[in-house]
Amino acid sequence: MTLEQLRLFVAVAEREHVTAASRALHVTQSAVSAAIAALEERHGVKLFHRVGRGICLTEAGRLFLPEARGVLARAASAENVLEEVAGLKRGTLRVVASQTIAAYWLPPILVAFHRQYPDIEIDLAISNTQDAASRVRDGVVELGIVEGLVEDPVLAQWPVGEDHLTLIQASPELPHTINRAWLRAAQWVMREPGSGTRATLEQHLRQLGIDPQELTISLVLPSNESVRTAIEAGAGIGALSSLVVAPSLQAGTVYAVPQTLKTRSFYGLRHKERYRSRAADALLMLIDQNNRQMK
Repeated sequence: MTLEQLRLFVAVAEREHVTAASRALHVTQSAVSAAIAALEERHGVKLFHRVGRGICLTEAGRLFLPEARGVLARAASAENVLEEVAGLKRGTLRVVASQTIAAYWLPPILVAFHRQYPDIEIDLAISNTQDAASRVRDGVVELGIVEGLVEDPVLAQWPVGEDHLTLIQASPELPHTINRAWLRAAQWVMREPGSGTRATLEQHLRQLGIDPQELTISLVLPSNESVRTAIEAGAGIGALSSLVVAPSLQAGTVYAVPQTLKTRSFYGLRHKERYRSRAADALLMLIDQNNRQMK
């Protein structure tokens, strides 16, 4: 049983005339007759009484008609869903982002996305870089946006933005010289292992000839805000995104230590073998437009 057979059956049943149905649907009369005959033969029932030149529904045909209409209506509804999804009029885009990105960098882009595509729901999860990569790999989300490089052959990864870390402390009395000895001797407040912020800082320290294992770490905390608050309370020094520390620097609750930390990239993540939706393409296009405007 095919949708085309059902469509032809309903057309004949409503008109009680094969020729009228064939004209209405722009198919040959023989095609209509063949479709009805195929349904009757397959199921061993007669759908129409054929009396002279006229036809009318049998009891089986009368019972079958509302079911056939229902199937065609559901098929049309299903087709409409696909058209709406393709036209960005319905759907959900699942995204995971690391903390700095989700809290500071991504929201203005999501606002622009919602204004342009109000019928698409964004389901945003927040996680560190390692867990975000796992979610993309497992198909829990379609897109990831993270702060650190991910080594996973099944994931495509590309730069979508950039940021830099700022070294901060609570005291306004800044050291005259920032050298390896001073960095080793400092009390550090760190993000948790797996954080892109921590990975970027540790990479920078290694370039300075400092093994991160040599640092004195007073606290390890699971969010940018908790690290910033602990530093404001005098727990030590730490490195956070310039986006995170900007309000505190302006308010004078922390002070930037004169140590240049390199610019880091934000990366998009997606599974290489999974289909990328039009909603994902639309979000990535807005991210690209945002980057061009920032230059």
